[in-house]
Amino acid sequence: MTTTLDAPGRGTRPARGGGAPTSKQAGTKKYRLAAVGFLSPALLLICAFVVVPMVLTFWISLHRWSMFTPLTDMEFVGTENYRSVLSSASHLAALTNTVVYVGLSAAVTIPLAFLLALLLYFPGLHGRGLVRVLLFSTYVVPTVAIVIIWSNLYAPGHGPIDNVLALAGISSPGWLSNPDTALLSLVVFNVWQMLGYYVVLLVAGLTQIPEEIYEAARLDGAGPVRQTVSITVPLLRNTLVFVLLMTVINSIQVFDPVYLLTQGGPVDSTNVLSFDIQRTAFQFGLAGEASAMAFSLLVLLAAVAGILVGAGRRRS
Repeated sequence: MTTTLDAPGRGTRPARGGGAPTSKQAGTKKYRLAAVGFLSPALLLICAFVVVPMVLTFWISLHRWSMFTPLTDMEFVGTENYRSVLSSASHLAALTNTVVYVGLSAAVTIPLAFLLALLLYFPGLHGRGLVRVLLFSTYVVPTVAIVIIWSNLYAPGHGPIDNVLALAGISSPGWLSNPDTALLSLVVFNVWQMLGYYVVLLVAGLTQIPEEIYEAARLDGAGPVRQTVSITVPLLRNTLVFVLLMTVINSIQVFDPVYLLTQGGPVDSTNVLSFDIQRTAFQFGLAGEASAMAFSLLVLLAAVAGILVGAGRRRS
């Protein structure tokens, strides 16, 4: 007598197109219905406050319309606003300034945050908790308050920075009034404000690396530099990619310090994309062109985020 055994997990599967659902299928259906029920409020809010404004912005970008006139004055112009934006010297200068600002911010912030995180994580430094609090405090202080501090630091002639330079016999370059130093001064402001936030993220990533790996490396004779290169950096890769992503996104969206400190000047040397969008929409009233800029910035941010996340996953 021959006995036929079903494969594990498949013996109770009903025939296609008929049969009553099993308890497992019924449980899965209930789980999905519950998930839809829990997610529905959040999805509705996302649609109302994210998707709808995005669609509305794209729709306005296809029209010629001044914000100082009624909606009935809209005129459909297709992609004319996008062509106008791409041929605008002012907008191309804003794009260039943004790329320089993002590149300098990332090049300075990430290595400095990584070194500070290593210094604050490994034992041997007294007062590490106090240093972490001081570093993170720059992130939680409102930008307006930080702007007041840095506007005094950069004050031409009598600011603390110029006073130190005067002791060394160096004349003030006019930090915010000089086209050659204004954008660099904003980069220093950004690094000072955001550094503590990224240090906290990297320290949290370091706590996820098992100490046993370092002990094994030390038994094999690996020094601190070799441990950092061969253990810390590879195992901290996902956190580093996230920090890079946040640095790029925050830098592309920079607006507050530009608006409060320089108003895009001097000579458009600090005119970045976000400030150019605000000025085009609310000062010049060109809602169509401003919407084209905003939608292009949205696409740019999505592309940058997709590239960085994809690169991180491939390396993982």
